[in-house]
Amino acid sequence: MAEDKAEDSQPNRRRQFLTALTSAVGVAGAGGMMVPLVASMAPSARSRAGGAPVEVDISELREGRMMVVEWRGKPVWIVRRSEQMLTDLTEIRDQLSDPDSTVEQQPAYAANDHRSIRPEILVLLGVCTHLGCAPTKKFERGAASGVSADWRGGFFCPCHGSRFDLAGRVFKNVPAPTNLEVPPHSFVTATRILIGLDSQEPA
Repeated sequence: MAEDKAEDSQPNRRRQFLTALTSAVGVAGAGGMMVPLVASMAPSARSRAGGAPVEVDISELREGRMMVVEWRGKPVWIVRRSEQMLTDLTEIRDQLSDPDSTVEQQPAYAANDHRSIRPEILVLLGVCTHLGCAPTKKFERGAASGVSADWRGGFFCPCHGSRFDLAGRVFKNVPAPTNLEVPPHSFVTATRILIGLDSQEPA
């Protein structure tokens, strides 16, 4: 009798093993099918390069800090400006080449002193308007910035010395001919920005 039970349990164990193996293969196959499905739902590299909008979460962006995202193969800077930064914008107008942004380097809704929809949130293309170099952020004020003793914070292009303020406005007597470009953008919510899609109203 004991031998009969042992013989009966062997096929059962084999059946259970095959059932488990088949289930595992099925789950793995389903997972493999989901990867291309999910990938197909995301914007392709070609559509991103062609200008497909990019949604950015700025909920973790702290005051006085900058984050960088990519749109159309170019860096886009997003800066959360402090009250001091905004105050400094009004105090350096006489040092700027185009303080009123008369040259169209921004959408109509960003043609203001802070060049943005919401005063504290700045969105700029991080490309120098001289020869397309990548400026660096210099948010420190004064000599600590390494730019000049009267520096109020902004962006400095190491290629040929062009300087821009914290609204991306170009200083006088530098190689860059125009302000940095403000890309089209809109607020989906108070903490999410869509780069590449115009808007007239702040969220």
